[in-house]
Amino acid sequence: MKMIVGLGNPGKEYDKTRHNVGFMMIDNYCKNETFQKKFNGLYITKKIFNEKVIFLKPQSYMNLSGDVVSEYARYYNIDSSDILIIRDDLDLNIGSHKLKFNSSSGGNNGIKSIINRLGTQSFCQLKIGISNNKTIETKDYVLGTFKQSELDLIDKQKDTVNKIIDSFIESGIDKTMNDYNGEKDESNI
Repeated sequence: MKMIVGLGNPGKEYDKTRHNVGFMMIDNYCKNETFQKKFNGLYITKKIFNEKVIFLKPQSYMNLSGDVVSEYARYYNIDSSDILIIRDDLDLNIGSHKLKFNSSSGGNNGIKSIINRLGTQSFCQLKIGISNNKTIETKDYVLGTFKQSELDLIDKQKDTVNKIIDSFIESGIDKTMNDYNGEKDESNI
């Protein structure tokens, strides 16, 4: 069993904000499907490539994402290495991505919470670039909405993200990193 988690903040006021790119990618993959609610998370369970997969959008706000992720991981007995977290990254340009396994939070409070609650960083992260604007305080920047030109770049990534999700489910993180990062980054494995 695998779990794909999109990070973000609940509520209409956070739609199309930079911090909600994880929610956007989960919504794109699970188009026209109805999410159910359990353990303060919205989820869908699907069978893909003969694998049971949970798609999860924690509703606890970004900084408490670990509470929800750990609850699902325990309840469904999902190993941390079978979890893929999709989240924003200030250090990557809009339109780019990076896959990592056993990586630090990189300052992302949602990832800090997940590491703390799971007791490990041995899970997969798909970091979606949102760029950075040093003239705006970080909190205001990540909670700000994308410009249309930025949303266009995010939209162009959706097919690739869907392929990354499929690859992770079917082949695991090593092959997925090889196929979608260029050369495998072994510095954090």
